[in-house]
Amino acid sequence: MSVPHFKIIFPGKLVTGNGTLPQLATDVLELQPKKVFIATITPLLKTIDEFTATFKQEKIEVLVDTSIVAEPSFSDFETLMKKIEPFNPDVVIGIGGGSVLDIAKLVAAQLENEQTLREYVGIGLLKGRKKKLICVPATSGTGSEVSPNAILVDDADNQKKGIISPFLVPDIVYVDPLLTVSVPPAITAATGMDALTHCLEAYTNKFAQPFIDLFAYEGMKLIAANIVTAVNDGSNIEAREKVALGSLYGGFCLGPVNTAGVHALSYPLGSMYHLAHGLSNAVLLPYVMEYNIVASADRYADVAVALGCKCEADAWTTAKAGVEKIKELNKACGIPATLREVGVKEETIPQMASEAMKIQRLLKNNPREIKEEDAVAIFKSAY
Repeated sequence: MSVPHFKIIFPGKLVTGNGTLPQLATDVLELQPKKVFIATITPLLKTIDEFTATFKQEKIEVLVDTSIVAEPSFSDFETLMKKIEPFNPDVVIGIGGGSVLDIAKLVAAQLENEQTLREYVGIGLLKGRKKKLICVPATSGTGSEVSPNAILVDDADNQKKGIISPFLVPDIVYVDPLLTVSVPPAITAATGMDALTHCLEAYTNKFAQPFIDLFAYEGMKLIAANIVTAVNDGSNIEAREKVALGSLYGGFCLGPVNTAGVHALSYPLGSMYHLAHGLSNAVLLPYVMEYNIVASADRYADVAVALGCKCEADAWTTAKAGVEKIKELNKACGIPATLREVGVKEETIPQMASEAMKIQRLLKNNPREIKEEDAVAIFKSAY
């Protein structure tokens, strides 16, 4: 079987390791900016102050914003741009979770851009980026720091919309796992299982690619072996480091291969119930795996082994053990086992299935076709 064509865009510079963030100031100074914009979260402001003191000594103007606290909408972005456009920074830095990083990526793309945001919603429509972009994840989950993706909620129809472009891959990325130490257990669990889902859906993808398989498989191993420790003992630096690395690997999977059925079915949970993205994925993951095994037992058997299961007598039995392992990880991380437990109403399942069908850019990747009636069945099994 021939290897499918693929393209992967890596960041221009990637630095990983505990305590590496202070080094980023040197990289920024080398860019010789006059103005720097930083999107971040309130709990990191003290860290940001230490980091930006160097800039202020060099007479570099710094604008910091903490307005993005949940999955951002088009209107959130437009409000933020009104604040940033007059400032017009040379460098845009995102330090935070996936929502903050996505906003930073889009801010950098929109500054001095003749295109409007709506003109480049979709795949490959953004024509360029004039500002330097730096991303620093403070959670281990989205992989946004190295992906060409950004997601916004469209206020017009309450649907999540994806912007996918090589111009959204940052110039510089720092992954400092020490930034994740203060992340609460529930967020550590949801973001960690989200990262695991990125790796798992890339590995079992209809368009899986051998080069990306390396990242996907190792990412699953790292996260599965360390996520429970990271959740239960947030100060365990080794566990934090390994989950952060697994999340990074998951991010590398998102451009050339991307996710599939789990993510597509999780979108309505975000738009209709405002459930956190990672939590939605974690709850749905074992049920979509069960649905998919019939189409790809060998691949799901590989997944089970990566998760720490032993090889059983046949691929089917091994693959089923992988589903049970995911359920065990969810339970150990305090993640609810059913949609009922997260407040989903059974009567909305048909509408959720209908909404999920709109996410064909991900559904087309699934190893087994998911029609609307299949989505209903999966949601019901998860209920």
